[in-house]
Amino acid sequence: MTADPEDIISVGDRLLSQHPDSFSTKFSKNKTVVKKMTNLGSIRLRNRIAGYITRKQVGN
Repeated sequence: MTADPEDIISVGDRLLSQHPDSFSTKFSKNKTVVKKMTNLGSIRLRNRIAGYITRKQVGN
């Protein structure tokens, strides 16, 4: 399954706004949090969302 970068950003921003304290600057932790909060079947898609969230957290 492919996803546009806009979809990754949209889901990542939505998760960050709904659960801001659940995410950290560690990719491995964000990966497990995204897995718990979504029902995505694609590991690659989950990793892309977790990576986006991690980059956004590091930038803050």
